[in-house]
Amino acid sequence: MSTRELRRAGVLARVAAGTLTLKSAAVLLEVSYRQAKRLYRRYRAEGAKGLKHRSAGRPSNRGTPRKRRAQVLALVREKYSGGVDERFGPTLAAEHLASEDGLAVDHETLRRWMLAAGLWSRARKRSPHRRRRERMAHFGELVQLDGSFHPWFEGRGRHSCLLTLVDDATGRSLGRFGAQETIWAAVGILRAWIARYGIPRALYTDWKNVYVRRPNQEERETGAEALTQFGRMCAALAIKIIPASSPQAKGRIERNHGTHQDRLVKKLRRHGIADVAAANAFLDAGYWDDHNHRFAQAAASADDFHVTAPRERVLDAVFRLQETRTVANDWVVRYTNRFLQLERQSQRPPARSTVQVFEDAAGRLEIRYRDRVMRWTELTTPPAPIPVRPPPRAGRSATEATAPPLRRPCADHPWHHVADDHRAARQLAAARRAWDAVQP
Repeated sequence: MSTRELRRAGVLARVAAGTLTLKSAAVLLEVSYRQAKRLYRRYRAEGAKGLKHRSAGRPSNRGTPRKRRAQVLALVREKYSGGVDERFGPTLAAEHLASEDGLAVDHETLRRWMLAAGLWSRARKRSPHRRRRERMAHFGELVQLDGSFHPWFEGRGRHSCLLTLVDDATGRSLGRFGAQETIWAAVGILRAWIARYGIPRALYTDWKNVYVRRPNQEERETGAEALTQFGRMCAALAIKIIPASSPQAKGRIERNHGTHQDRLVKKLRRHGIADVAAANAFLDAGYWDDHNHRFAQAAASADDFHVTAPRERVLDAVFRLQETRTVANDWVVRYTNRFLQLERQSQRPPARSTVQVFEDAAGRLEIRYRDRVMRWTELTTPPAPIPVRPPPRAGRSATEATAPPLRRPCADHPWHHVADDHRAARQLAAARRAWDAVQP
């Protein structure tokens, strides 16, 4: 019996004992006088048990038939069950039952059924409590970028990384699979985000050399900003990169990874996908639209902080590597063990000038000197080395340093004979003078 029914039994017991009138009992029970009479009649006939609700213990008229419940649980046990890391949760299982099997069941109803059947458990791993940072107010004000390494294909394919962008204000997500978390992988997903929504105001990333780096000694002395290749590309588009100091600081995208590691892995298994190309096609076909429809929310402010994306030609010029190289005296530039022969623009040597070498994602190169495109051809064999004179010794003048080295005469050179004859004549003259001194 419920608490209300027990309270009614106590009030009606006082009426039966004659210490309370039925009219006053109706006021205490908060029912009409006619209803109080019905309750008191049932109490006198059946006792306190007669006050129990007539539908107690009976199945609900709006309940699901037992046959349908058994059918749903059989499908869950056959297709969506397994180990702790493999089984589908009630929400995901309800979605697939509706889309694949045509059985519409509310996820909370399915949760109760699965709990009763032992197909689900309430046990969860609790992490230490941390204060949650408030979301940004505007869409595009801050976008979190991170990669998740996980056995996405469960042994059917190679271990890969899902690089994901998540808007902090709305939770809207976009991602692509790749082999590693590289510069070109980050460029690819950022360009996809820009093409769909525009240029965001800031990116929230890890302290990885792909995104940010510590300044070197020269940069610390000159105060120059330490930029990676990806950071230079973002700076050209006025995108600020904010590095996070811990995984907890990026809690939203980390929880987003957990959602994909549960839902996406099982969806890839259901579709038999085992490679990166097919997985990216599956993501673009509708996974992200469905995910954002289910989990994204409206921003606190209706203003969109994304900037309109420039033309593709401008983006192609921004998203490419840039390196400074020195031109040798033979007009050859060395880049990644490749020898690039510049065409002479004039008869004057380049005087070891520096040029900028650009490389895009497809490996195409462009060389610029003072913002002017240079024509070049690649050498199949390395150029012959140019002899370099040794540096002058200390104390020598510039003229002596540039003069050719002196060559010594050979042993039978006439200069040696003249010197020897002169030396012999001097010795003979000295011997004669000595003889004349002792023999006058």
